[in-house]
Amino acid sequence: MKFIKQLIAVATMSFAATGFAAAQGTNEAPDQLVKRISSEVLETAKTDKDIQAGNTKKVIDLVETKILPYVDFERMTQLAAGRYWREATPEQKRALSTEFRTLLIYTYSGALSQVRNETIEFKPLRADPSDTEVEVRSQVNMSRGEPVLLNYRVAKSGNGWKIYDINVLGAWLVETYKGTFNSEISKGGIDGLIKTLAAKNKQLASRPLQTKK
Repeated sequence: MKFIKQLIAVATMSFAATGFAAAQGTNEAPDQLVKRISSEVLETAKTDKDIQAGNTKKVIDLVETKILPYVDFERMTQLAAGRYWREATPEQKRALSTEFRTLLIYTYSGALSQVRNETIEFKPLRADPSDTEVEVRSQVNMSRGEPVLLNYRVAKSGNGWKIYDINVLGAWLVETYKGTFNSEISKGGIDGLIKTLAAKNKQLASRPLQTKK
């Protein structure tokens, strides 16, 4: 599970850079933006001693400033909730999105402190210039073992490209959470899911980040 989280963090860091460049008005394609900028973002996680040591505040600050502004959490939450999203009140939607966002913060924060020598290689983009939603394909080259395939679903908005799903080892992140969400909603409704996520986040907040030695 830690390995999966690590790959997700690497993927999301790349698109943090993508969103920033798009917001600056560039017309570059998503894959070209990532190739040009992701190396700098990855280097921060690899070389910052505080991040490597698992400094919780430093890692969460990096996640919140470099990653979160460029992830479409509302869309991710909507897709994960499926048909139940339409039944939720505006207040429930906000609370659910907030708790899901917090859960992913802890996921990314724990993973960032474990990034070491991984590199990303991007595949040719199969998309037209007019496309507003694309799938970017890549692989993570590990220091040991075979490369791991990663795909990203990103959509273009007024604020640039934003990621809304990641495929790790053949499994889409949103689809994985969808099963958990549906199970919790069937037992306790939307409020039950919100309470479950809140309890999980409280538990994660009390734990120190686990770093790789």
